[in-house]
Amino acid sequence: MYRQKFSVRALAFFLALVIAQPFALAQSSQPVLPDPGSPGINKEQQEKLGLQAMGEVYKQMPVLPDSSRETQYIRQIAGKLQATIPADKNWPYQFHVIQAADINAFALPGGPIFVNVGTITAAENEAQLAGVLAHEMSHVYMQHSAKQAPKAGIAEIIAGLAGAVLPQSGVGGLGRLGIQLGAGTLLMKYSRKDEAQADAVGAIIMYKAGYNPQAMADFFETLQKKYGSGGLQILSDHPNPGNRTASVQKEIANWPHKNYINDSAQFAQVKQDASHVKAYSAQEIANGAKSGMWLRENQKNGSIPANVSTTSSNATGSGAGEGGAAAPTDVSYNSVKPSGNFTQLNQGSFTIAYPDNWKTGGDQNTVLIAPQQGAGQNGISYGVMIGGAQGGSNLDQSTQQLIQTMQQQNPGMQVSGDLRPVEVNGVQGRSALLTGNSPLQLNGKPLPERDWLVTVPRPDGSLIYLVFVSPERDFSQLHTTYQKMLDSLQVR
Repeated sequence: MYRQKFSVRALAFFLALVIAQPFALAQSSQPVLPDPGSPGINKEQQEKLGLQAMGEVYKQMPVLPDSSRETQYIRQIAGKLQATIPADKNWPYQFHVIQAADINAFALPGGPIFVNVGTITAAENEAQLAGVLAHEMSHVYMQHSAKQAPKAGIAEIIAGLAGAVLPQSGVGGLGRLGIQLGAGTLLMKYSRKDEAQADAVGAIIMYKAGYNPQAMADFFETLQKKYGSGGLQILSDHPNPGNRTASVQKEIANWPHKNYINDSAQFAQVKQDASHVKAYSAQEIANGAKSGMWLRENQKNGSIPANVSTTSSNATGSGAGEGGAAAPTDVSYNSVKPSGNFTQLNQGSFTIAYPDNWKTGGDQNTVLIAPQQGAGQNGISYGVMIGGAQGGSNLDQSTQQLIQTMQQQNPGMQVSGDLRPVEVNGVQGRSALLTGNSPLQLNGKPLPERDWLVTVPRPDGSLIYLVFVSPERDFSQLHTTYQKMLDSLQVR
């Protein structure tokens, strides 16, 4: 009897505490934005890089005027999100809308964020669109680009900014099949860890702004199921860190409940308006960039902010016309000559030896090994590109399909001779010689290029491919180095 009275009294006392201090208990589980850390590039430098990159965007892509209904609506949502970030960790965020049909968005260092029209029309509600913005804002907040950049000089990064924002599809130049050394890697490619962190931080920003964080994961997962990893631009720029829905659900499980904002009448109207905006394909955008069309259109429409310069940086020592970045001039063989000393690269699915005076770069899908002067924003002119491709029961057919893909993305590329068998450390592969135009120019004309393609099957049935690249005139001098690299290849 005594014990029963004690239990009732204890329970009453506990309930009284809960009723008297509900705010204190709830407050303990409120999400807090993490400390972003301190990268090697300071805030001023990051903002400078962002403005430089913006100049390239306006030369390479059609951008709606900031007065457009779509841009104003994006900024309205972003304002709610930005208000949740402490002033000492905030950035001068700015938002612009690209007339692109692809579902994509990207953030530049220092705060500029661009959203494709296709993203607006693909979102099902305002919360999903807010999720995309919060995710991109988180990349800036966590300074992911800057954390990748400390090993490169500021001038070197700025010199490669054109490659960071140039559309990757159908723009010509073999280097576009991979990813450039320099700014293309440093500013635009995130790791799966970065993506997971941007999801987690974006969820906090959404929650604090009153949006359901689940909507961000739902948007990415829906797109993944609908388009697959191969047919959606945003999934190539933003590698899926895993089960986003489960990760976000785990993140928000203990957060206090809110009555979330999910949708608005304004979203439906803007989405309808956006469906009537002229949206260009990646191929159309690439073609327009080559002719300088987008710079002229953006200037005509008043789309370019006053503080953004579209004059090419002199960091590379050469200017450019309205069409975009200047074509790279010829380089001497001595400036790219490989060392006789080799070092080892362990990439997980393969290992390979390479000259120790060459550099490595790339992302989780493609690796580049090239001399400093052999790669830039216009592509790779000397070096080796290594990537993966789907395999099949017939190695010849799989290799031919890969060649066809390369030819589609590189007009003018031709096959020289037939496929030949090649043995790489006991594994039977295929070899093909290709010809095309080098990114390098002499007297205003591209140098002839030779590309040596080698495909090697992996134990899981997929392929590793290597493309050894050089202007035709220097290929014979590099062949011994390329063969030594191939002989060192171990596929796992």
